[in-house]
Amino acid sequence: MSGLLGTDVPLFTAHDAALVDLDGVAYRGPHAIPTAPAGLAAAREAGMRIVFVTNNASREPGTVAEHLTELGMPTATHEVLTAAQAVARMVAEELPAGSRIFVVGGQGLRTALTEVGMTLVDSAEPTPDAVVQGFHPDVSWNDFAEASYAITAGARFFASNRDLTIPNHRGTAPGNGALVNVVVTATGVQPPSAGKPEPEMFRLAALQAQASRPMVIGDRLDTDLKGGNAAGIPGLLVLTGVNDGRDAILATPDQRPAYIGRDLGCLAHLHPAPAKVGDRWVVRDASAVVTDGRLEVSGDDELDRLRAACAAAWEAADAGVAVDLEGVTDIAVAS
Repeated sequence: MSGLLGTDVPLFTAHDAALVDLDGVAYRGPHAIPTAPAGLAAAREAGMRIVFVTNNASREPGTVAEHLTELGMPTATHEVLTAAQAVARMVAEELPAGSRIFVVGGQGLRTALTEVGMTLVDSAEPTPDAVVQGFHPDVSWNDFAEASYAITAGARFFASNRDLTIPNHRGTAPGNGALVNVVVTATGVQPPSAGKPEPEMFRLAALQAQASRPMVIGDRLDTDLKGGNAAGIPGLLVLTGVNDGRDAILATPDQRPAYIGRDLGCLAHLHPAPAKVGDRWVVRDASAVVTDGRLEVSGDDELDRLRAACAAAWEAADAGVAVDLEGVTDIAVAS
């Protein structure tokens, strides 16, 4: 098997729910990705349930739902699961109700912790029971310092997620993981993380969607696809965000997608699976083979070339062959 799955029906028929990332999938910065509203609308019309799963812990689910609705993707609050909600549930499993929590982050994280019965404090003195850190653009040195004082004095440390970067309309910015690392450097304490790529977040989202055949949709191999694989849920890599086709070809086994598409419009498409024919991997009229470590790809359709290339490269990599992409063109399939 290639690792890529195939469907003879549209993806929105093959799977009953989609666990959809936000940044780089539904929108980029303040704007919807052009094909996303129609792609999601078609999936909903076909009966697919949608839950948006985001590592952004700064906003409350209702605020996220309102934003998506404004961008042409009507969304209810119960169709959003944030890393703030996931880490709050983690904290509630580890600490008794009423525990004193110092928060580094935004209102979404504060609300989520309050809803699970925690008591929020604004200082490291007296020492709180835990520090919980999530992304917010307004966190400051003072927040990091108070968190460090508390953790050094014995407070538990939790992180909503460890994404090192955030893509936006201007480029790539530091993510919560980069900011968490400031506190890690000061304290030497590594926090557990509730967000992607931890599998529990996807399990919670699948439960929220009441799904029996869910799929994960994301633009990042190291969070969306890795987390979906860890949860045992097949993933679709869309090429509208962080990772492109070359990244998919070189993906490690734990980050490989089950499907690849340009954007959310591919939910309405059939996804042919690569087949081994002789020494080549074939997808319709596209084919690929690795010879002496060099990947060779042919065919007219860009996505089929990419699918065949992934199958050939993954087979070679799993056999211990270093795959060289030099000279291979037209496989990034950027949207």
